[in-house]
Amino acid sequence: MSVLILGSGVVGTTIAYYLAKAGHAVTVVDRQPAPAMETSFANAGEVSPGYSAPWAGPGVPIKAIKWMMMHHSPLVIKPMADPSMWRWSLQMLRNCTEARYAVNKGRMVRLAEYSRDCLRELRDETGIRYDDRAQGTLQLFRTQKQLDGVGKDVEILQQYKVPYQVLDRAGYLQYEPALAAVKEKFVGALRLPGDETGDCFQFTQRLAEMARELGVRFEFGVNIQNIVHQGEKVVGVQTDRGLLTADQYVMALGSYSPQLAKPLGIELPIYPVKGFSITVPITDATQAPESTIMDETHKVAVTRLGDRIRVGGTAQLSGFNLDLEAGRRKTLEFVVTDLFPRGGDVARAEFWTGLRPMTPDGTPILGACRMRNMMLATGHGTLGWTMAAGTGRVIADLISGKTPEISMEGLGVSRYDRARGAVRATGEAGLQSC
Repeated sequence: MSVLILGSGVVGTTIAYYLAKAGHAVTVVDRQPAPAMETSFANAGEVSPGYSAPWAGPGVPIKAIKWMMMHHSPLVIKPMADPSMWRWSLQMLRNCTEARYAVNKGRMVRLAEYSRDCLRELRDETGIRYDDRAQGTLQLFRTQKQLDGVGKDVEILQQYKVPYQVLDRAGYLQYEPALAAVKEKFVGALRLPGDETGDCFQFTQRLAEMARELGVRFEFGVNIQNIVHQGEKVVGVQTDRGLLTADQYVMALGSYSPQLAKPLGIELPIYPVKGFSITVPITDATQAPESTIMDETHKVAVTRLGDRIRVGGTAQLSGFNLDLEAGRRKTLEFVVTDLFPRGGDVARAEFWTGLRPMTPDGTPILGACRMRNMMLATGHGTLGWTMAAGTGRVIADLISGKTPEISMEGLGVSRYDRARGAVRATGEAGLQSC
């Protein structure tokens, strides 16, 4: 069967690899000159199923106000006359309940844990390397209140049998000895030993080469204009190089998916949440992180990638703006210097920004839609790297007519259709029961 994949980020490329392994004739199109040139290019480097959680949670509205008042704020909202931003924000607020948080985190952990297992299998099968490490994630807490608040997350981790450790200062220093110089700044940590790290860009580029060896065609510099359909069937994708056709289609365009889906009658509640990173050359390996540290106060991840430190985080609502902003760089520099003051040279750091395709409930949108020959694989937010391998396997299985190895309950776009139906029938309260 011929399959046309729209998008060559880590998600689209991984889907292409698994489809080719299943025997399909695969073509990938992208406007960029190579794979992983946008959101997948310089993300935080975390493969963190244990840390998978929706941004929408109990207390987040109040926390968001406090965050925006911080000097090094994790959240920036640029006021805009953008109905989609305000609509998405309201949908996110409706998910800020304990019940919705538990449901959404459960869905995310299910896919993320499966994806981590798929990534390990893929690594064993291919020998692919990408500055990868498997030494866990350490979530650091600066206040006792933060440490005491991990109870709800721990309950869900226990439910899904995700290993974890709650550590005091002496405990977390066993895993990140370079923090000894700043240990008084933190009261404790949650360690997720099953998490990994790695360079998403390296992985995607190398997997694309392996996919080519399996027969996948990558067409770069192709601008997608619209999707042509007849009724509920896609008949082609119009590009600046003409009409491209296939038997099946996969939309893996991240933040740009809603623009092409809407004319098909598919409403995707995805908004581009801008994130930033700096990549810092290591100057003293003994004073650098061993794996990934998540600073819970500033919502910034600090990750070891070979001879570099990747520092990624902050969230900015400003549409599709890709300007590099000095204030966000200062926040990232502050966090890495505060944690690892002698680890790297921030003066030589490379600064980057990308758009995370966020859904209001944090869960990606995977699987079938009203176009019977098109699959969706989008809306992964900050977890595209974490969930890529699992997404690739799931989509390849669905297109191949196989039942995926994990439940697809709550992962499809239909959950939003049910939510809208509940609102029409019972008012906004219906969203809490979908």
